[in-house]
Amino acid sequence: MTTATWNGVTLAQSDATVVVENNQYFPPESLNKEYFSDSNTHSTCSWKGTCNYYSIEVDGQTNQDAAWYYPTPKDAAKNIAGYVAFWKGVKVA
Repeated sequence: MTTATWNGVTLAQSDATVVVENNQYFPPESLNKEYFSDSNTHSTCSWKGTCNYYSIEVDGQTNQDAAWYYPTPKDAAKNIAGYVAFWKGVKVA
């Protein structure tokens, strides 16, 4: 079971993550959605496509753009459509 935690709470937990470029991507149904809010930030990967971000809020503290996902990835990354990965201090183990 792979778990993503930040600020003492479990953000996501799954035994069905997908590893891409050393990042664990969690299935969307594994997220504890109460901690996530949509961000206006976007970026582009040449082979995955356009990436969207979530900010995470726990106990009044916000971790801006700490999670990302590809809602409609390019064909080469279709296996991670909607899956979420983390950075910015989120621990994944």
